[in-house]
Amino acid sequence: MSRRKFKQEILSLLEQDSPKALYSQLRHYPQHILINTLFIALCNLQENVKWNAVACFGQVVPAIAEKDTESARIVMRRFLWSLNDESGGIGWGAPEAMAEIMCHSETLRQEYLHMLISYMREDGEESFQDGNYIEHPMLQRGLLWAIGRMCLEYPVDMSGNLVSPDLLAYLESSDLYVAGLAIWCLSLLDAEGPFDAVEKYLDCNLELSLFIGNTFSIVKVSDLAKNVMSAQGTN
Repeated sequence: MSRRKFKQEILSLLEQDSPKALYSQLRHYPQHILINTLFIALCNLQENVKWNAVACFGQVVPAIAEKDTESARIVMRRFLWSLNDESGGIGWGAPEAMAEIMCHSETLRQEYLHMLISYMREDGEESFQDGNYIEHPMLQRGLLWAIGRMCLEYPVDMSGNLVSPDLLAYLESSDLYVAGLAIWCLSLLDAEGPFDAVEKYLDCNLELSLFIGNTFSIVKVSDLAKNVMSAQGTN
């Protein structure tokens, strides 16, 4: 079968409503064609195709890592390169896929979690130049979903990496969806104040569509803000 035919079949499978049974079907395709097609699918305008690709990355790459860690690292480096200004790309879906992979691979999480977090941070002084701050609001949405995914699965690790101050900074974003995602992340952690920044969102009726557990959930930013405030005994 031709490479083009393989890609068409894979993309057709990704159009399914649920990714639950996808991996058992996709794992039989040649690995390099599958990986390349999943990268293409991350840019798909159909939400279910993009998120099914994210979910499949979370199955495919950890399975590769169990047999050939270096090959899995090459995939992770492709995500990092796509987010690099010098690549000429945009990096759509890269943070989301990285997070889903790291949720299922301890080895890759230990190696790349700090890189995911770095995309929330500016460079510091010369000896602390570890920031790779992403400025594009749409990419910030993907990044904050990725951070939230990690907070959901590994809240202790994320708290230990002191991400709360980074998240609070997004509450001043001109993109309300970005701010809402930051509040979602904070609601998953034992976050520290200042809570006046969260309080102003108590009446925000914006709804977030969150892809978690292979399905979409709708949550109101106001409810998330209330959760953050009540968890600290400030509401």
